[in-house]
Amino acid sequence: MDEPTETHITGTASGAAIEAYNPRAIEPAWQARWAAARLYDTDLADETRPKFYLLTMYPYPSGNLHIGHWYVATPTDALARFHRMHGENVFLPIGFDAFGLPAENAAIKNQIHPRDWTMANIANMRRQLRSMGASFAWDHEVVTCEPDYYKWSQWFFLAMLKNNLAYRATSPVDWCPADGTLAREQVEGADRHCWRCGSPVQKRDLPQWYLRITDYADELRDFAGLDWPEPIKIMQTNWIGRSEGAQVSFATEGSDVQIEVFTTRPDTLYGVSYLALAPEHPALSQITTSAQSAAVAAYVAAAVAKTEIARSSTSGAKTGVPTGAYAINPVNDERLPVWVADYVLGGVGTGAIMAVPAHDERDFEFARTFNLPITRVVAPAGMSEAAVATPLTQAYVSHAQDDILVNSGPHSGASVVQGTADIVADLAARGCGHAAINYRLRDWLISRQRYWGTPIPVVYCAACGIVPVPADQLPVRLPESVNYAGSGDNPLKSDLDFVNTTCPQCGGPAERETDTMDTFVDSSWYWFRYLDPQNGEAAIDPALASAWSPVDQYTGGAEHAVMHLLYARFFTKVLADLGLVKNREPFTRLFNQGQILGADKQRMSKSRGNVEDPDALVVAYGADAVRLFLMFMGPWDQGGPWSSDGINGMRRFLNRVWELALAPSVDAPVSSSAEVTILRRHTHKTLAAVSEDYAKLHFNTMVAHLMELSNELWKVRESEIVGTPAWNEAIDTLLLMLAPAAPHIAEELWSRRAQMAGETRDSIHVAAWPEIDISAMTEQTREIPVQINGKLRDKITVPADMGQPEREALTLSRPKILEALAGRSPTKVIHIGERIINIVVS
Repeated sequence: MDEPTETHITGTASGAAIEAYNPRAIEPAWQARWAAARLYDTDLADETRPKFYLLTMYPYPSGNLHIGHWYVATPTDALARFHRMHGENVFLPIGFDAFGLPAENAAIKNQIHPRDWTMANIANMRRQLRSMGASFAWDHEVVTCEPDYYKWSQWFFLAMLKNNLAYRATSPVDWCPADGTLAREQVEGADRHCWRCGSPVQKRDLPQWYLRITDYADELRDFAGLDWPEPIKIMQTNWIGRSEGAQVSFATEGSDVQIEVFTTRPDTLYGVSYLALAPEHPALSQITTSAQSAAVAAYVAAAVAKTEIARSSTSGAKTGVPTGAYAINPVNDERLPVWVADYVLGGVGTGAIMAVPAHDERDFEFARTFNLPITRVVAPAGMSEAAVATPLTQAYVSHAQDDILVNSGPHSGASVVQGTADIVADLAARGCGHAAINYRLRDWLISRQRYWGTPIPVVYCAACGIVPVPADQLPVRLPESVNYAGSGDNPLKSDLDFVNTTCPQCGGPAERETDTMDTFVDSSWYWFRYLDPQNGEAAIDPALASAWSPVDQYTGGAEHAVMHLLYARFFTKVLADLGLVKNREPFTRLFNQGQILGADKQRMSKSRGNVEDPDALVVAYGADAVRLFLMFMGPWDQGGPWSSDGINGMRRFLNRVWELALAPSVDAPVSSSAEVTILRRHTHKTLAAVSEDYAKLHFNTMVAHLMELSNELWKVRESEIVGTPAWNEAIDTLLLMLAPAAPHIAEELWSRRAQMAGETRDSIHVAAWPEIDISAMTEQTREIPVQINGKLRDKITVPADMGQPEREALTLSRPKILEALAGRSPTKVIHIGERIINIVVS
């Protein structure tokens, strides 16, 4: 076996004899040679070629890769190889999202340290990723549980804290009994269950750390310049939300509490009948009278156990309890009873509403249930006074611009548009309100009560309060050992050596924060670290970040639309504002592949027992056959249930390519020019189609086109055309087109054909993509059937530009036609377009 040079790698066999295709022999051999030759290293400083930063979402090291991981990685790898062959400087890094709850759960279950479990899984996944022939830049790998990575996540947190983008607040949070605190995006379903373990989610009041993603809400709704799937943009836009209206402050009788309400209908302020607070509202305990405290407490306990879907439903009877407190309407000084009602949600708006029963369906039902006033304050233009005074039988929810205000004091008679502006101006003048914009998006809750995550780098000092850990003391390392309770309680609390520390500010005793960060923090900036993973002085190299970001093409699952993909955009904008990067978006182009399901049509997971092991498929069929089969299954963005039916077809196709590429020349006369023309036309039409398919990520049709070309070549494999320049062009073009998708067999055959010809070739993976010959694609001749009285008698091959008179003369001179006519003269000759010539004789 020859020693490889940087790009020139010899084959595993020589000689003219065609051996059987044996992927188990050639695939590991080429993988080793590519690694030894450092074939896929990227010179990030090379400015002579256009850059192409290609990224796929890095995997979580949960154990073995399953076929779903291959479904993500192999087409991405094929795309990288395609762009390299076009002369681009391709960067395709890989790493591991290594923190997270599964490792902690495994530690509890198996009595193994989560680091040991994680690193063992990473080692196995590296082996599996290499077994697929992936061309990752392994020397740029990142592992997020390593201190030299999470040090910089801590550094970013401190930078945000310094710039008032991180803060601590006590608030009601979603709590999973097994997993601890969850972000709102991690609570799924109408029954509000944990996205990881499925446990029912509860509400708890806890001091938590937040990042101010809401400061970027408007900018996050702007997707200008991004080539992203429309569904992702819609999901993010809807998740962020945006409502224009007014913030109104309602004073309460007998207390200093101001109840803040955001409303999109300030024009209806004169119709407010009561205020309603969410059961989670912090002001409840301050304003509830002693006479009502027991009733309110019982109601709150029952309400927080309900799902948000049930609480916000517009159907069903509305429930609530009066607090005994009263608020003052700032526009007319009317006393308004304050209720607690579960249809008001603590996480929406301010957690309090001004109820206008005449113009809101839920408020209307609530008011009818509890016999509260219903006063119309908006009416269609031209409605009579008698009609305005008629009690409503249902809420009038129209918001037409030509509606007018009624029963609204000095604003009665004004249009809704003008009345809205005037009422908001009055609120501002009185100091009890102002125009405002509200978002559905909430600040990002990053606190997690877990061990296996990035420690939050602050300490609590009795004298100094919350104190950031100085940057030169980072990373705050996780302790090596920890006691797992396995109950959702934070295990770091029991490690007194970790908890007890010294205040960096005053030198006195202090305690460390024991919460760790949401692992989505780690994945919100990792593509920047790929560029310079060994940098111990900074998280990001500004020059490399400027040259290589944003990422040109990102691939991964659509399930991360309002988590990772939203957080990554937020983080990039923050880093830009901190002066660390220039771009404000992380990924220029995004492609969401579909999801491979188990045979049971459920998402693949170990717990369901429906995962498909790619190792066994590689042993049985070879990595190239598995790669091709995954690409051929259907459009990449659709996915579907896994079935290995048909994978043998890919193995047969590769066997055919093997035999075609190594077919010996036939000892026969030189082939005709027509045969050469037809073969070159098939070759270059396929090249044009395959080139477009790769560029558009249409991998299934790409494979189909390659199979069609192999079928055409197979038809003439024993003809005199084998070994001609046209044949060699066709075979080499086939291998070049196949190389990104099936890299091992393409490399082996490329090398063997070089040896057969006595040539020296560099690796096919550094070869240039073939040029399309447009003239070869044009049909220079055409075959036309000739009929006599509708019966086929002959076929003629004529130049494509031959006119009808010449075609007719040629036809009538053909021996077969003359014999069939037997001296008869044609009555007429009919040309059916350029498809058929029909000679009519009597």
